[in-house]
Order: sequence, then C-alpha cells, then structure tokens
Amino acid sequence: MGQYRALRVLIVEDEPLLVMDIEMMVEDAGHRVVAEAASLHDVEAMDPRLSPDLAFVDMHLARGTTGLSVSALIQERWAETLIIFVTANPAMIPAGFAGAHGVLAKPFSRNSFVSTLAYLHQGICAPPPALAKPADFVPAQALLDGWNSR
Repeated sequence: MGQYRALRVLIVEDEPLLVMDIEMMVEDAGHRVVAEAASLHDVEAMDPRLSPDLAFVDMHLARGTTGLSVSALIQERWAETLIIFVTANPAMIPAGFAGAHGVLAKPFSRNSFVSTLAYLHQGICAPPPALAKPADFVPAQALLDGWNSR
C-alpha cells in the first residue's frame, strides 16, 4: 500500500463465498471493507455517511435486483465512489458503463483482483496511476479522461 491511505471498500455481491474471497483480498492489501450487500435493498438500508472510496458491484444480485440499479443509487448517494462492475458477462454492461468506472470479468484470479485493486488505489489517491492497467480490468473512458485531466 505504501504512501497512500487505505481505501474504504463496499462489496455488493450475493454469493457468500465470493464475498469472503473479495473481503480477504481487500484486507490483505491493507484496505478496509466498510460494508457488504447482497441486493439493492441492502444498499438502500446503509448509512448515507458511509462514503466508500470504491465499490465492487456484481451485475446479478439477490431479490431480482441488478448492479445497474445499485450503481445508480451509489452514484446518487456517494458521488465520489468509484464503481467497478464484476460480472461473468461484460457484454451486458451498457455503453458508457451506465455511470460506473470499469468492469472486472468473472472468474478472476487472485492476482488479477489484487492488480486491479492496486491500479485503482493509485488512481484514486494519485491519478493517473503509474501502474500498468491490469489485463482483466476494463476502465470506462470517462474514468481515464478524468484521471488524465488532473
């Protein structure tokens, strides 16, 4: 983690084993999981003061909700939060990423996730990131443009 502050991370995923894996990787990298959710309803119930830096959001969630609806709520509630969709079908992400900042395809390896997290960490704390973009991560053009304009 080095010179940058630890990130506050929100995990929105309805598969408990995957939540545990992501949580472990986030914490092993020196960051903090501030909340977990399995549906839009769970995110709606969260304290508006939570203010995560980064949210990993699955596209297909419990109770028939989608990552798109969760992303819209996160954008409304915590406008500064970077939203990364996590999905086995990246082709279902709308053009422009529906306001989200990138996509990480499932299944992903530990190395792929940790590399993506490190890249995003640098981008959040000291944009643009000096690290190379991980192969499995597809950033939204708006994210890259925002980082490069700083």
